[in-house]
Amino acid sequence: MKSPVIRFRIDFNHEANVGPGKIQLLETIKRSGSISQAARDIGMSYRRAWLLINSLNTSFQDLVVVSSTGGAGGGGARLTEFGERLLGSYRALERDITELSQERLKEITKLVAKQKSASPVPRKALARRLERNSTAI
Repeated sequence: MKSPVIRFRIDFNHEANVGPGKIQLLETIKRSGSISQAARDIGMSYRRAWLLINSLNTSFQDLVVVSSTGGAGGGGARLTEFGERLLGSYRALERDITELSQERLKEITKLVAKQKSASPVPRKALARRLERNSTAI
């Protein structure tokens, strides 16, 4: 029996939010030391990554990521102390929510039907296919 996967987003206010995509980007920047490398590693455009980082940096009083432009020593990016706290708090909350959900959904999870195909269509691909089919009618 596989445990349910919980994905969540925190909306601090109308313009300040953090979810799985931004958290993955922060973790990848932390590992690679570069926004462009992090974007490549997770299959995201540099522009999208930059927009997400800018969104994070303007959502809080403290910066989440600082970067330096390239040059002789090369550029780079790193999480600030606040960025590290944000990342750690999100992951800790994720662990707590996952643990609680496993307990609360234990009986429901036992009743999930067996998967019929070995490779289900990814949700985004399915959504695009449904959208194309509905506009073709």
